[in-house]
Amino acid sequence: MKDSAKYVKIVEWSEEDQCYVGSAPGLIYAGCHGSDEKAVFGELCQIVEEAIELYRVDGKPLPPPTSGRDYANKLQNVA
Repeated sequence: MKDSAKYVKIVEWSEEDQCYVGSAPGLIYAGCHGSDEKAVFGELCQIVEEAIELYRVDGKPLPPPTSGRDYANKLQNVA
């Protein structure tokens, strides 16, 4: 399994920005955005890979994984 699979990736519609916004909570603070949901997800996956590589180059430990915490079901209970 790739390290990038250990991090939740979220793409959601932003009414304020009128576009899709991608983020990876716990790993990167800034994300990406665009008008095509699939393209934003693809870009987000690339950004996550690059962020992980930067952690490695800098010799820093990766943040704790965010996947496997059942975020999808927890978010459904909030809505």
